Amino acid sequence: MYKRVLLKLSGEALKSEQDVLDIDMLKVIAEQLIRLSKLEVEVGVVLGGGNIWRGRKTNEMDKSRADHMGMLATAINSIALSDVLLNMGAKCTVLSAVEMPRFCDTYTSRGAQKLLKEGHILIFACGSGHPYFTTDTAAALRAAEIEADALLLAKHVDGVYSADPNDPNLTQAPVLYPQLTFQQVIDQDLKATDLTAITLCKEQNIPILVFGLNNPENIVRVVSGEKIGTLISSQS
Repeated sequence: MYKRVLLKLSGEALKSEQDVLDIDMLKVIAEQLIRLSKLEVEVGVVLGGGNIWRGRKTNEMDKSRADHMGMLATAINSIALSDVLLNMGAKCTVLSAVEMPRFCDTYTSRGAQKLLKEGHILIFACGSGHPYFTTDTAAALRAAEIEADALLLAKHVDGVYSADPNDPNLTQAPVLYPQLTFQQVIDQDLKATDLTAITLCKEQNIPILVFGLNNPENIVRVVSGEKIGTLISSQS
């Protein structure tokens, strides 16, 4: 259904109870990315860094420095995933928004487009390269720059709900929305992703698919057109 996609994975999805990086989980995710490549889908990936560092949860540090640490955390995750992919025989390149030539290549949109056409799975490290922007916003930005057909948000919940399904104070079960418009997400203040990412995707007309990573095969299923999770687009 989609020929080029940008997948955003949270850092929390990469950790286990014992370690900040679950290599077995990285292998499972890598298998799904390779399956997409074999289906001739061009894939870009943005990883969060929350398994290592969540600067937004502390008020003890300067916000810019805390976000810089978060960018470095995403670089660690990106290098780890790329190592797994390369060991499994995939073409893979890490492109960083922050120059660190000893560790990975520097991101340019032209370079990214060329590598995608050559069959490389791209991993975009260090978010947007600027503090105060979330990795969800960075994912929306990269999706726009590589002209992706869709932005895939793999979450711990299986879609967008009318309220937080994990809220213990709820008096009734929240509703899972199969489809929403960008404006509905904004007007109802639904927590699909941050407002900047929603606004950017709305302006660039990039549909967002929000789905659960409880089954990693959902990555391939949603790209293949199965109705999983929540579709956010310009049309209702």
